[in-house]
Amino acid sequence: MQTLQPELERRRRNRLYRRRRVSDGPQGPELRVDGRKLLSFCSNDYLGLAADPLVVAALTEGAGIYGVGSGAAHLVNGHSQAHHGLEEELADFTRRPRALLFSTGYMANLGVVSALLGRGDTFYGDRLNHASLIDGGLLSRARFQRYPHGDAAFLEKRLEDGTPGRTLIATDGVFSMDGDIAPLPALAAVCRGKQDAWLMVDDAHGLGVLGSEGRGSVDHLGLEVGDIPVLMGTLGKALGTFGAFVAGSEELIETLIQEARSYVFTTALPPAVAHATRTSLALARGDEWRREKLKTLIARFRRGATELGLPLMASETPIQPILTGTEEKALAWSEALEAEGLMVTAIRPPTVPANGSRLRITLSAAHTEEQVSYLLGALEKLQGANPL
Repeated sequence: MQTLQPELERRRRNRLYRRRRVSDGPQGPELRVDGRKLLSFCSNDYLGLAADPLVVAALTEGAGIYGVGSGAAHLVNGHSQAHHGLEEELADFTRRPRALLFSTGYMANLGVVSALLGRGDTFYGDRLNHASLIDGGLLSRARFQRYPHGDAAFLEKRLEDGTPGRTLIATDGVFSMDGDIAPLPALAAVCRGKQDAWLMVDDAHGLGVLGSEGRGSVDHLGLEVGDIPVLMGTLGKALGTFGAFVAGSEELIETLIQEARSYVFTTALPPAVAHATRTSLALARGDEWRREKLKTLIARFRRGATELGLPLMASETPIQPILTGTEEKALAWSEALEAEGLMVTAIRPPTVPANGSRLRITLSAAHTEEQVSYLLGALEKLQGANPL
């Protein structure tokens, strides 16, 4: 194993080494991390549901009914009434005929792409897609192509040139590191022009946040179910629990049940988590105040950051990156903010492109305006001492 050491040392020298932090207590704006109390601006708990008392009570109730583990895969004896009820409610939420639970978003994306594509088919993915979509495309053994970020015209030209077999275009709905929304209407129009060209949207960061009742980027952009044949969503971000799902037609879901290896060959999500998610889904749909508060906080942060001259990106979502360029500056700013009692993650390559290092600030409905003002005050101090 000594042959692994040089690469680890290279990462340390280049300021790319990753370290885990240990937190105590429930998720929320105020966390105890490595024994120290910090104000967190790096969670994906966008609606503040991860520690909501009603969701916690539902998890406890679910454990009393179903125990802790599911015991087996869904196709053996691990598919409980909690799983089944949640799938039906997710189908209703997304306005699609069926939904299918997966243990993680990563497993959902691997399973979908490899089930729908194989040798002789073509996969197109946005250059800034999440790693799980990239890996799904590579593992499918289909012809793999990455297109320039958000460039529907590039895709249209490629499809005009002709592609063999089935074609799947996959994109994030909201890009996890930039916070921008994919041009889904233009991508859907490209797919309509070619038979056997499907559009898949990973809406992990859009569901719960955007659209009517939090239905996500597809609803936010006014698209119909037929425009997006394959929709993936996660349960561990705005919905505050754990797991993922794919929603679509009867034929799609039955195909995944038969052929998605990451569904067939793994233990089912704990049923108590599914039981709790039914409560968090109902809260996400019904509590419009959470999305309204989030919009207010996003506007407050962007207004203040713009006044400070900070290099923001074009994002209307809770993901608000501040570009620093170099890894050194991203780490220095993250460490300086921590000294002020703030937890803001420095994002570096390969998670983002070279020279694209940044602070990834995320906002939650659980934050207060005073907390956002405190963050802006700390950023003002940093900008004055070491401007970006």
